[in-house]
Amino acid sequence: MTAKFELKKSRNDKFLFNLLARNGQIILSSEMYEAKASALNGIESVRKNAVDDKRYDSLNAKDGSPYFTLKATNGQIIGQSQMYSSAQSRDAGIESVKSNAPVAVLDDQT
Repeated sequence: MTAKFELKKSRNDKFLFNLLARNGQIILSSEMYEAKASALNGIESVRKNAVDDKRYDSLNAKDGSPYFTLKATNGQIIGQSQMYSSAQSRDAGIESVKSNAPVAVLDDQT
């Protein structure tokens, strides 16, 4: 399986995408977008910014679970990971986004 961006339409007619690694695991999720074109721009922004270490923030949730966000050059969050069980797992997730996002294919499910 190849890495892919799954573009979906929510029940309330908004658009979102998930970046899936080659093993099918979701490694990054977007916010909700009003328009499909905006979601597609978000995917391109993830592709462009994924390789830049400075675009990642390594964070911890209130319960201590590690996760990360990916930001565009303007500082806006363009994707967030799921919660991880350890900082090492989170760091591996970042590496996965860096290697998968630039080559991921688009799977338009809208």
